[in-house]
Amino acid sequence: MDLRPASAHTEAVFLSTQSNVVHNTASFGQKSLIDYACMTMFLTLVAIIQSFAISLGVGSSTLAITNFFVAIADGKIDETERKMMGVVYVVLRVAMVLILGTTVLLVGNTWATVGISGLSAFTWGQIIPLVVLYVNAVLMTAHLMPSTFGPALQAGSWYTLGTLSALAILDMTGFTLMQFLLGYIAWLVLAVAIVNGLMAVLKARKTKSTTA
Repeated sequence: MDLRPASAHTEAVFLSTQSNVVHNTASFGQKSLIDYACMTMFLTLVAIIQSFAISLGVGSSTLAITNFFVAIADGKIDETERKMMGVVYVVLRVAMVLILGTTVLLVGNTWATVGISGLSAFTWGQIIPLVVLYVNAVLMTAHLMPSTFGPALQAGSWYTLGTLSALAILDMTGFTLMQFLLGYIAWLVLAVAIVNGLMAVLKARKTKSTTA
């Protein structure tokens, strides 16, 4: 039986309760900090993998379109070129899977935090070329996208993602969505013009060497 005065007993209960609340709050705060640190490390790792994927995509896309030009110039693809192109396309597919997975995770985290209306122009700038990459790849595989546009759209979109990655490092991501769209469309038009111009030159040389 507690023989302490009622006031002393009440004070003891209050202090005990207060101590438990402080302890629980501290434990919750510590758990929140650990969760935040783990999430930060995870998102950092995802961002690093995304950078690797963009590097792989830009490099393999460059090799793929170079092989495309070589095939036009030669008029044929020998066994060595065929094997090389096979390796390049495998790397390109790996890059596409990685860029899709990492972008979905990063954009999903941002979406969960700020909602779709809070997505920045930089985030949309990653989403739009990624959609173009996949739609264009599907159309090219189904032979619904002509070679005059397909390779240029693919290379142009990969280089756009590479440019965005460089701008993020330089902290130059304050552009608007309209500015990005105008720049992206202009770059794709330029890429199509460059690819078709080189194709025309190579075909003309091939025709000239054949008739000579």
